[in-house]
Amino acid sequence: MFMQAQSDADLLAASAGRVDAAVAAFNPVLPLVVAFSGGADSSALLLACHARWPGQVRAIHVHHGLQSAADGFQQHCEQLCARHGIALKVCVIDARHVQGQSPEDAARQGRYAALIQAASQPWLAADGAPLDAVGSVALAQHADDQVETLLLALSRGAGVAGLAAMPGHWQRAGLQWFRPLLAVPGQALRDWLRLRDLSWVEDPTNTDQSYTRNRIRAQLLPVLEQVFPQFRSTFARSSAHCAQAFELLDEQAAADLQMVGLPPAIKALQRLSEARLGNVLRYWLRVAHDTTPTAAQLAQLMAQVGACTTRGHRIHIKVGRGFVERQGVSLGWYNS
Repeated sequence: MFMQAQSDADLLAASAGRVDAAVAAFNPVLPLVVAFSGGADSSALLLACHARWPGQVRAIHVHHGLQSAADGFQQHCEQLCARHGIALKVCVIDARHVQGQSPEDAARQGRYAALIQAASQPWLAADGAPLDAVGSVALAQHADDQVETLLLALSRGAGVAGLAAMPGHWQRAGLQWFRPLLAVPGQALRDWLRLRDLSWVEDPTNTDQSYTRNRIRAQLLPVLEQVFPQFRSTFARSSAHCAQAFELLDEQAAADLQMVGLPPAIKALQRLSEARLGNVLRYWLRVAHDTTPTAAQLAQLMAQVGACTTRGHRIHIKVGRGFVERQGVSLGWYNS
């Protein structure tokens, strides 16, 4: 019995050690702010970072206002941060979705906007003294979240951009953004907290299997664990390959967009191969107009560009959040 208890303790410590290793390898620009929901994942990330850089870590809690438990989440976050001396900002947003938008997408967009605004504004210590401006933002998505993202992308027939899943590092709104836990299983984060007798809140929607992510977590991941025990690392490797391929495609698209002009000239587009035409049109719509075509919309647009050989040929196609149309010798996009 003693040997079994010792073995269990060793396993717990080894699992929790993966969190410490990930944070030890994490080198953000300080001060650092952690997006803090109060759940196990963000609790472990916040407290592990606070332990490594005391006084240099802050937290932002986004109150979505979508469920009755949200007030309790906020209270838990306030109490934990006060107990550990971590500066906290609370942002209350209206994350309700509009027609044609998924609830998850609405919440994600609202959350990012709130994080950017709160992180960028001045910070004050508990005594009112000004604090240095934040340099980095850390998000607590982990290896299981990455697998779920990849499986969702596969189920939707995504290309390399979708199969690249979530990046570990990027820049946005003048801030460095990081996901330092993408190689860490979700269970390790709970083990890290249990080892230190720390509490967290459980979001009741995490067990609601009307959400596809929750069905993947509850039904698919246990099977993958049995059949492919190393699936987290091998899936992550595939996503990394896709991310590299996507980066190369973007470099080619940037060069092609410079060649065809902005707005893109139709005759110049027609000189490209089919693969490069589709690639540069996707890139143009994303970087110039922040919209993404469906596969069917892109195919229709490519066909119309190829067929546009007379002065009177009209192009007017619904693409993403707006319309692509012919404007003289070029393509234009508008959102009415």
